[in-house]
Amino acid sequence: MTLSDQVHARLRDEIMRGDHVPGAALKPQELANLHGVSLAVMREALVRLAGEGLADRLPNRGFAVPSFSDRRWQEIAEARSTVEPAMLRLAIARGDLDWESRVRAAHHRLARTPPFEPGEGEFASAAWSEAHRVFHRALLEGCGNTVLLETFDRLWTASELARRWSGRRNPGRDHVAEHAELEEATLARDADRAAACLARHVTRTAEGLVDQPAR
Repeated sequence: MTLSDQVHARLRDEIMRGDHVPGAALKPQELANLHGVSLAVMREALVRLAGEGLADRLPNRGFAVPSFSDRRWQEIAEARSTVEPAMLRLAIARGDLDWESRVRAAHHRLARTPPFEPGEGEFASAAWSEAHRVFHRALLEGCGNTVLLETFDRLWTASELARRWSGRRNPGRDHVAEHAELEEATLARDADRAAACLARHVTRTAEGLVDQPAR
């Protein structure tokens, strides 16, 4: 792992933990001094974060953590709630027994992984977040379309930060029940119900993040 990779990983973890709140400035020189690296290395890491949707690039002002009042979170949710249910319908139509087994195993792991760990604050733990990603991807892998799966991967990364803050601001949300219903409908091959469950699940994240409806 290069120095740039290490700095990128550290900054990503800091943002995901909430060390830098939404809208906070990410000043390259200050961060370079803090992490003990050159300005060039820090800027490279920040550019990568911007490409992942975890930082905004601001003309003449450096970078900033994305603000959740930004319309794009609604747009990301709209994209996911359009693309992913369609992928799930394909997966239900095409998925075989091995796919069903992967979905069941991924859901079991997610259900048994504690969402929060001591010392990790108000945000979902890294282990739960990874189990969450694996479950959602397993649901869709049965579609057999690599282009669609690559699209899912990009949208997932872009919405990861939003999900973390949604969980923080909506502690009463019942993720366990939502995921159980999603698994049940999918393995029952009930495409209409499964697609509707997934669309609701995705849009609830964005609904919990905005103070006013997008105009």
